[in-house]
Amino acid sequence: MPKMKTRKAAAKRYSVTGSGKVKYKKQGLRHILTKKTTKRKKNLRHAGILSDVEAKKAKTMLPYA
Repeated sequence: MPKMKTRKAAAKRYSVTGSGKVKYKKQGLRHILTKKTTKRKKNLRHAGILSDVEAKKAKTMLPYA
């Protein structure tokens, strides 16, 4: 059986932790930062964890995760 192909768009956006959770970088920290509060920008820096339903979808696109 041939190797399964990874969805490259998903591979660039998500990474899987050791415990199997799916991490992603939060959106909204690229431009127009002057109107955003320091607290909001600080919270956007940290990685987010996908919910179980969304993680299940993401893992179908990452076959070896």
